[in-house]
Amino acid sequence: MRVSQLLNPTLREVPAEAEVISHQLMVRAGLIRKSASGFYTYLPLGLRVLRKIEAIVREEMDAKGGQEVLMPIMQPAELWKESGRWEVYGDELFRLKDRHNREFCLGPTHEEIITDLVRNEVRSYKQLPLLLYQIQNKYRDERRPRFGLMRGREFVMKDLYSFDRDEAGLGESYKKMYDAYCRIFSRCGLAYRAVEADAGAIGGTGGTHEFMVLADSGENAVVYCPECNYAANVEKAECRPQVIEDVSPEGQHKLVSTPNVKTIEELSEFLVEPKTALVKSLLYQGDEKLFLVLLRGDRELNEIKLNNALGGFVSLQLASPEAVSTILGCAPGSVGPIEVPAGLLVIADEEVPLMKKAVCGANKADYHFVDTVPSRDFRIDKILDLRMMEPGEACLKCGVPLKEARGIEVGQVFKLGTKYSKALGATFLDLNGEEKFCVMGCYGVGVSRSIAATIEQNHDDNGIIWPMPIAPYQCIVVPVSTKDALVVETADKLYLELKRLGVEVVLDDRDERAGVKFKDADLVGYPIRVTIGSKTLANGQVELRERKTGETKLVLVEEVAGQVKTIIEKALKY
Repeated sequence: MRVSQLLNPTLREVPAEAEVISHQLMVRAGLIRKSASGFYTYLPLGLRVLRKIEAIVREEMDAKGGQEVLMPIMQPAELWKESGRWEVYGDELFRLKDRHNREFCLGPTHEEIITDLVRNEVRSYKQLPLLLYQIQNKYRDERRPRFGLMRGREFVMKDLYSFDRDEAGLGESYKKMYDAYCRIFSRCGLAYRAVEADAGAIGGTGGTHEFMVLADSGENAVVYCPECNYAANVEKAECRPQVIEDVSPEGQHKLVSTPNVKTIEELSEFLVEPKTALVKSLLYQGDEKLFLVLLRGDRELNEIKLNNALGGFVSLQLASPEAVSTILGCAPGSVGPIEVPAGLLVIADEEVPLMKKAVCGANKADYHFVDTVPSRDFRIDKILDLRMMEPGEACLKCGVPLKEARGIEVGQVFKLGTKYSKALGATFLDLNGEEKFCVMGCYGVGVSRSIAATIEQNHDDNGIIWPMPIAPYQCIVVPVSTKDALVVETADKLYLELKRLGVEVVLDDRDERAGVKFKDADLVGYPIRVTIGSKTLANGQVELRERKTGETKLVLVEEVAGQVKTIIEKALKY
């Protein structure tokens, strides 16, 4: 491809709406253009990267026995209602009606469609296990689309669904996909971690892992052990209770005045008590149910743990001040766990009952109780792990202090069990002729998001640094001057020779200054640049530069094509 014919509109200025480096560079390098909030057009170079990632994904899915299908983007509401997710999925679901007033949605995922297909086509255990996948656009009506391809309303995803006879079979399918995902992200040149995670709206009762590309701009916080292989999303990380050494009070708890004290910080300062000696009391509402949540004053509540522990609510949020006043007779800043109404469920984090002396709200404006003993004075109905993990806490597996990193989720593997097969009636006859539910797994790769994640990890001040396997082109040939006949002739010959060798190459034949060409080459991120100038050519040489290392050397004209080919072959080995 000649750059003069390539639709590659590069920009020197940073786009105003681009918040993260991947979004900035994808726009500046001419890979994408915004069509509407959360929707993007892929220009030729961007599409080439997308197709390369798709090809890697296909190779790895096929190698594990996956069979590719293509399911409709528009899905009938009947299937979603049958599975119970039509209302549960919430506002992110794009809903629409056809001319006959029938309800549909744009697929954010395809569990219902694939399960419907299998229940109509699979009859016998002999047809299982079955691994079916597709690579297709998905749609989610994000409240705030941002970060370019990292959080859009339209995105490209690979989703594979496994159907097995039993849990043992599901375990084998899960392991196949876990291993395949490791190969996919390694082949794409990404530094990643597989972390324990929450299943979210997909659901299921089995385990799940997220594949996180480590980057400062990541939306997810990950804790990991530098010694063993433990890693988890902070939303999922299990916490070990930390005991604060203290002496229990000799007498009963006492009521003290705390005028205008509303927050944990203000209470700590007013009473000259550490936050570890305070109890947070939070009235929560899950759908229509109210309950009181207790945790230590220095801790943050993990709402995902709370929701999962209570069976999962469609809506979970702090109760309104009006509800707090009605139930407990005070404002939110004075809520406490002593003498609460009999019908109100009280749930405590594991650390609260271990506190020997604590301060808590008195359910009376401007008052708190001091010298309380939670195990003596509080009515606690449930004790659960409810808090967020913090960096520096001991690893549950080996005891080494955990570290924290930011991560971009690019893939997730789920054990769904029979969640969807039971809801939709996907069954098979086993060896004894008995009807059983298919045991399912679900496995997604964010193909378009992986482009952004790659750039977040691979860039410098000059632009993108593509890993060779997914670079839009592997090499660019840059003639310094288009007015020097020998330079132009040599560039043309080398371009054709590289094409003959199977190298993906572009020739920058534009009548532009050399500096402009170099800046564009670095901005786009071609892994190899061959520069042809009259000075070096006088000695029969050209300049060979690798984008990743910045290493530059002079090479004989007749040897440069072979060296380029060798560099590429070495970079593509996995």
